[in-house]
Amino acid sequence: MPRPFQPKPISPRSVQPLPVLLDTCAAIWLMSGDPLTPASRSVIRAARAANLGVYVSAITAWEIGTLASKGRIQLTLLPEVWLETLLALPGVRLAEATPKILLASTELPGTPPADPADRIIAATARQHGYLLITRDSQLLAYAAEGHIQVTVC
Repeated sequence: MPRPFQPKPISPRSVQPLPVLLDTCAAIWLMSGDPLTPASRSVIRAARAANLGVYVSAITAWEIGTLASKGRIQLTLLPEVWLETLLALPGVRLAEATPKILLASTELPGTPPADPADRIIAATARQHGYLLITRDSQLLAYAAEGHIQVTVC
């Protein structure tokens, strides 16, 4: 029986700092104070220290609004205020979902995630060379194919 995919975390000591892209789940955990892995905290610190940015995709706003409206997450703030608060954190910036990224998300190489929001996040990471912080199994599998770089959050 094949073993489930276990990605190798990118060690911040072994590579130059990269700009970071937070998956929606990582953004939620960052905002709620839930623990992130030491590796993900380290790459966030390195990106902030090098002023490279910790990015959040514009599709995250849609995902947060959708999750809140369906009762799948409980926010103490309105989704719009939640996003503004996230973007006010040190080093956090918005990664726009440009037409080029949206189109690229429809033509990703390999076996991309089935979820359209995850495809947009993957296309954003590819377009800008961001290191993606995620626990999403499909994004991790996509990284294992060599199409994006990830650190497990």
